[in-house]
Amino acid sequence: MKTLIVCAGENENFAFAKNIGIGLVNASIGLTKLVLEKRPENLIFIGTCGLYEKGSLLEIYESKHCFNIEASKIAHKFYSPLQNEINLDVSYETKKCNSSNYICTDKNLAKSFANLGLELENMESFAVLSVAAHFKIPATCFLCASNFCDENAHQNFVKNHTQAKKNLEHFLQEKNLI
Repeated sequence: MKTLIVCAGENENFAFAKNIGIGLVNASIGLTKLVLEKRPENLIFIGTCGLYEKGSLLEIYESKHCFNIEASKIAHKFYSPLQNEINLDVSYETKKCNSSNYICTDKNLAKSFANLGLELENMESFAVLSVAAHFKIPATCFLCASNFCDENAHQNFVKNHTQAKKNLEHFLQEKNLI
């Protein structure tokens, strides 16, 4: 099976993965270009994530169930006609991941996201699964937790980022994916 491994890029790049871009729009465009060029049979997205409430730092989580829910939804003063959930072959082990172009740095908002059933956040996962669904390609996101979504989110991301990338590479080696 021809598997394409992708990542966001910039400071979150890997020698064995193709960069698709950071955020929802860039990842959608970048991955669409790659899918049309490479014609993969399977997609794997790797990256880091923040935890809303529960979980362990530097642990690897799998997600095939992603959302695009913004903090504006929690305020109950906005609505969107867009589909904000993508669910590919969900098992009990997959985590519910939220994607936004913004990173949550507020513990109370993180708790509100957790109360919606969301467990982690990664900027690109929703875009990756949306593109995969459009092209009918099986896809999985493997994400290593680098921080909790709180006031220290960025500092902990920076502190744990290098180890998170190492953990992802080791995980893929153990699964014989690279």
